[in-house]
Amino acid sequence: MQKIATQVTLMLFARALLLLPASHAQADPAADLIITNAKVWTVDKSRPTAEAVVVIGDRIVAVGSTTEIEAWRGPKTRAINAGGSLLLPGFNDAHVHFVSAGMQLENVQLTDATSKEEFARRIGERAKKTPKGEWIVGGDWDETKWDPPAIPTKDLIDPLTPDTPVFVSRHDGHMVLANSAALRLASITAQTPDPPGGVIIRDAQGNPTGALKDAAMDLAARAIPPLSHDQRLHAVKQAMQHAVSLGVTSVQNMDPDYADIAIYNELLERGELKLRIYAAPLITDVDDQVKIGIRHSFGSAFLRIGAVKAFADGSLGSRTAYFYQPYLDQPNARGLLSDEMHPISLMRDRMMKADAAGLQICTHAIGDEAISTILDLYSEIEQAHGPADRRFRIEHAQHMAAKAFDRFARLQVIASVQPYHAIDDGRFAEGRIGRDRASRTYAFRTFLNHGVRLAFGTDWDVAPLDPMQTIYAAVTRATLDGKNPNGWFPEQKLTVAEAVAAYTMGSAYAEFQEKEKGSITPGKLADMVLLDQDILNVPPERIRETKVIKTFVGGKLMWDISSASPAR
Repeated sequence: MQKIATQVTLMLFARALLLLPASHAQADPAADLIITNAKVWTVDKSRPTAEAVVVIGDRIVAVGSTTEIEAWRGPKTRAINAGGSLLLPGFNDAHVHFVSAGMQLENVQLTDATSKEEFARRIGERAKKTPKGEWIVGGDWDETKWDPPAIPTKDLIDPLTPDTPVFVSRHDGHMVLANSAALRLASITAQTPDPPGGVIIRDAQGNPTGALKDAAMDLAARAIPPLSHDQRLHAVKQAMQHAVSLGVTSVQNMDPDYADIAIYNELLERGELKLRIYAAPLITDVDDQVKIGIRHSFGSAFLRIGAVKAFADGSLGSRTAYFYQPYLDQPNARGLLSDEMHPISLMRDRMMKADAAGLQICTHAIGDEAISTILDLYSEIEQAHGPADRRFRIEHAQHMAAKAFDRFARLQVIASVQPYHAIDDGRFAEGRIGRDRASRTYAFRTFLNHGVRLAFGTDWDVAPLDPMQTIYAAVTRATLDGKNPNGWFPEQKLTVAEAVAAYTMGSAYAEFQEKEKGSITPGKLADMVLLDQDILNVPPERIRETKVIKTFVGGKLMWDISSASPAR
């Protein structure tokens, strides 16, 4: 049925193109949806602005003035008068953790806890409501918001959670705090060695404090009961609802479990998948996609696979991002290469196998040496396998060595970046790595000046999913602590138009879908978002106040602010 529907849509589109020069011919196919009286910013250089859009089926068939569009109106056409509001292509978040983020919408919330006492109180309150045998997870805490900043220990929460295991993540996802109950279940003791690519933080006597970094987190995570089918399904539905309410019509899901992809398939079969998903499972399981011959961007308009996600290092916040030089506030440490990089030859073999099979490679790399090491591996792949449209990606691409920008451009590596991290990390980055290295942190303007393609995302649930927060961050670079109102390294600011393009066409290109979505162009999928402010013209500080009025996915209204819930 889906194939037949697609054929019908294409036939109607072809017929529409043939009839377009005719003046108001009655034989024109009637539109399913017309949006008129809008400020349309198309992100299409051939026609950047318009007033109205015509949709038949799930595709845009015409873009023009309100007068031109009237010829498409029929008795069953749904017409929406935008009232002069801004209409943009739907936002495509190039880097999310969709299921864990959906769960975090209901997990204990520690992000805005501004003291260790508040942190402990919230966990204690959740423990009172947690059924016996269940774990407290989620959290997204950030000790840099405390005075004084200090990594929490199990002693802070053990008295409040004697029988409830706790495994709460730092907001960057590269450190957790586990309480004594969790450590017991995971059999983590003073005798447990640090795993490759991970650290068990210990007290003066060598006992675990409960804080676990990177690969060490897995030692405790293995003891957590797996999500049930219903829990996973609920998390996905929650995440979809939140996404469409923010104008996010596509997401690129980094390192999902296979069970997550199964849920997406289940919802797709029922016609209940409300946004488009590109899934990139871990490179450690590369053989699974290789065996059945899947290549990049395999699947349907709503659900595709064909990419793998690799990890090179950790994060700045957890001091596990891997640098050439030590951290200023921890002179004996340069960060950690991930467990996947021990040895580097193992990562090389996996990447070579993925590329030979036509899979896209997306690699988390944050520190300057980690980024340069991945660029070395990408270069080796190109030399071994020859030219191809690979669209190598580096996720985060945060702290760049000066020499790396030219290498990005030469290898045509996509910088998959999350601007909100810049205004968050900008609160403390210079204290950890100094002014020089910080000047090349999330260097958006430098990337563009070197001809590097940007794809915008959020890393949700590490950062808010709201595209308005992301665009605000890219345009202002005003750190969250209010100390850089004119911008942290303001020379790296983008214009609003550049930020929107990175969030739409840039992200579409990053998943091989620039011919299908990313702009309001005839022939493309009718994924669009109507905003209550013209973010292209309002003062930049007001961008983050902008709300989504309506969200369309394939021409269907998925969110309407007037009902404050997903449209049916």
